[in-house]
Amino acid sequence: MLKDNLAMLRSIHGYSQEQIAEKIGISRQAYAKWEKGTTVPDIEKCELLARVYGTTLDSLVKNEAVEGVGMIPPAPAGKNIWGTVTVGDRGQIVIPKGVRDKFGLAGGRLLIVLSDEQGIAMIPAETFEEIARRGMELAAVKNDI
Repeated sequence: MLKDNLAMLRSIHGYSQEQIAEKIGISRQAYAKWEKGTTVPDIEKCELLARVYGTTLDSLVKNEAVEGVGMIPPAPAGKNIWGTVTVGDRGQIVIPKGVRDKFGLAGGRLLIVLSDEQGIAMIPAETFEEIARRGMELAAVKNDI
């Protein structure tokens, strides 16, 4: 629910209720009522809250729960949290249907697996190749200067 997301996002960002209330032009008491769920903000205030927290209006008002994890915070604008996958004995994973639909992933589609010290990501091979091609073009231009 909205009230849970407001409390979670405020805590994640390290704001007090007073600070958030000030940012969107309301009283601390009004904001406290939103977090308690006794009242709800109008759509304009929700949009301001989404901007302050760097998320979307849609993410702000939805609750997302991940099996084995519980409720998760709204994703930042432009980012998604799709849920969990289980790694099979041979390293197989099933990519959630929402991800497959959004990115047009079907059987046989080639993905590039990337990582850093915190985790892994996958990107369609053609997208990776396009990024690499543009990088090479920029490097060539830079070398010509």
